[in-house]
Parts: sequence; C-alpha cells; structure tokens
Amino acid sequence: MPESSIAHLTAQTGLIPAINAWEYYLNDQGRSPNTVKAFLSDVRLLIQILPPDRTLGAITTNDLNNFLHWLEHERDVPCSPKTLARRVTAVKSFFRWLQKGGALLVDPAEKVVQHSVLSPIPEILTEAEIESVLLAADRSRRESRPDARPYTLLALLLATGIKKSECLGIHLNHIDLQSLGEPYVFIRYASPANRYKERKLTLPEDWIPAYEEYLTQYNPVDRLLPWSPRRLEYLLEDIGKEAGLPKHLSFDMCRWTSALQDYLNNVESEKIRQKLGISKIQWREVNLKLRQLAGKAE
Repeated sequence: MPESSIAHLTAQTGLIPAINAWEYYLNDQGRSPNTVKAFLSDVRLLIQILPPDRTLGAITTNDLNNFLHWLEHERDVPCSPKTLARRVTAVKSFFRWLQKGGALLVDPAEKVVQHSVLSPIPEILTEAEIESVLLAADRSRRESRPDARPYTLLALLLATGIKKSECLGIHLNHIDLQSLGEPYVFIRYASPANRYKERKLTLPEDWIPAYEEYLTQYNPVDRLLPWSPRRLEYLLEDIGKEAGLPKHLSFDMCRWTSALQDYLNNVESEKIRQKLGISKIQWREVNLKLRQLAGKAE
C-alpha cells in the first residue's frame, strides 16, 4: 500500500479528502479504469446523505446501513440488485483500506451485510389482508371525528403501485377527475433524467369519494399529501395495527401487492411494467419475483 496515499489521513479527516486519496491508491494497484470509476462513484454517493462535517471516525455502521437503504428504496435513481451489491463491495473496500492503513481503528463497514445479486422475495398482502386493511382504513372515515386520510393514502397505493417518492411528489393539479374516460393521476418528475418514468395511472371510481372527503377535511394547498415521509409511514403502520396485520404495512408492500394483483388478473406484462415506471432491464427481475409470488399465492 503506497504510504503517500493514506499517511496523512486520520479519524478527523473529512470524507472528500479520503476518497481522493483512495483514488490514488486504486490507480496504484493497477485496477481497471472502469472499476476505479465505478468504485469512486459508488462511495461518493455517501456525500449526498452524510452531513458535510462528518469525519471518518464519526461514521458508524448504522450510517452505512441507512445509506444502503436510501440507495435501494428512497433515492430517485433506480438501483438494481447487481449495482447495490457492487456499491456494498465498494464501501467495504474503502473503509477496510482506511482501517488497515491506520486512519481508523475500527472498520464501520465490517458488519454491513453484503447484498446478494438477487434481492429477496418481497412480502405482499394476501387477498384477505387487502380487504382487512382497506376496511380498517375506511373505518376512520366513519368515526365521530372522521378522517379520510388513511383510506385516501392506502387505496391510492394499492391501485397505482407508486413508490413513496412518487407519492410524495403528487400535486393536486396532477389529479384529473374530469377528463374524458377514467380519472387519473399523473406521476411526474422534476429531473429531466427521470422523464421516462412519468406516466398516467387510472384511479378507481370508489377512491374519489374518500379523496373529496379528504380535501374537505385537510384542505391541502399544493401537494396531495403535505407530510414527511416518516409521518406517512406511521400512518400505514397504524392502519396495519388497526387491521391486526401480522406484517409491517409499508409503501413497498403496497407497491408489490398492486403489481401482483395485476399479474394474477392477467394484465399484460408490458402494461404492468409501464404502470410501475421501471425499465425493461429492471422488469426482468420484477417479473421473476412476480412469478414466484404468484406461485405462492396459488
């Protein structure tokens, strides 16, 4: 290991200088230009989620696990299982280099779980559980202080299969109940790079009354659901608890449940792919998982 590339690094060093030093090390090791470029790009993503003043010694295993969860579930740019596995490898390699070179006493990436190329089969709702959670959410509309928000959120997710970030990005003017034909929601993206994922999704007729009740109760001005991601996650969790669900009701579970319902109802594969807003490459793994889930459901 070239001494010059790491000798000046300590636990008090920031992330950017350390990554720059690692670049020299990787090149000195004779790694291919593509590998060096990919590894540096992977580790530099840490800068987007960690506080700018976070030093190397202050980075924890929990920070790295949160980073990987963000990559897989919350970042707008798709992260395939293969890419995620490479990014885990890059992070582990980077912190192992820092620890072996003496910049860190403890390697925070050592206990980070290495992801396999094929991610696990997602957990979904059964037919009976779908009915149960919808009924639980609907009960909130009938209470002494009626609340249409739980049903509006849950029924929207189960009908459209949208991701959490897409749900948070819906504005009131993205919903059209007056168009000729069926009502729809327009899923839009601010970044031009994600324009290919924009799409119109049909809304069920029985969702509209709850939506109108919700508008009267909460009077949102711009965004459809003007709350934090965590607040909406809690809302789903509360619905699951109210329904006595033994599973953790989540955005991801609703998305996969919606896709599986379409699959079981013999909706064309291309239509499911377009509804989910994913690429043909991503569809390969999704289609495989849907086949496996359908086999379990039979």
